[in-house]
Amino acid sequence: MRDHFPDPPVRPGAADRLSAEPAVWTGRATNRVQWLLAVAGAACLALGIELAVMGDWTSGVIALSMSVVGCVAAGLLMLYGTLPFVHVAVRVDSQAVEIRCGHIGLPRRRIPLAHVVRAEVDPRVTPRQWGGWGYRWRPEQGTAIVVRRGEGIVVTLGDGRTFTVTVDDAEAAVRAIRDRLALHPGTPATA
Repeated sequence: MRDHFPDPPVRPGAADRLSAEPAVWTGRATNRVQWLLAVAGAACLALGIELAVMGDWTSGVIALSMSVVGCVAAGLLMLYGTLPFVHVAVRVDSQAVEIRCGHIGLPRRRIPLAHVVRAEVDPRVTPRQWGGWGYRWRPEQGTAIVVRRGEGIVVTLGDGRTFTVTVDDAEAAVRAIRDRLALHPGTPATA
């Protein structure tokens, strides 16, 4: 015969608080072409190091040093310009929309939901309209993080500025933002 233990009593309002807390939404966008540019940057950097170590420094010191500096500088610029924008991660929780780039999460942008007025899907975000890949700012368009061509989210802030980010399943991201905006009193829930 098995013993039956009654369910523990639930405190009033505890179940409502648990069901009202929204889950965290996460999404990503990746650009594999950026890896090719990063490899080219690493190759330039390696060539500069090889020239510095294996080069004949007894003849043409100025030319060799300019080649070394040029290759190392080009390699570092390509690496630092591409690796942060290989992918972007977007996180929407009950407090903010957080965007992190690359493997170490820099650059990073955190937008509190209290500052968000509207969120919408842009089905065609392109590097061309923003002037290239990466973290972009255009006076007439706002700020964007563009890592690939395709769908993205556009978040309008209370001061009228916009922030655009490319992310897979942008509709789910916008739905998550709108759901959380509905939980914040005094903030419009839809756009």
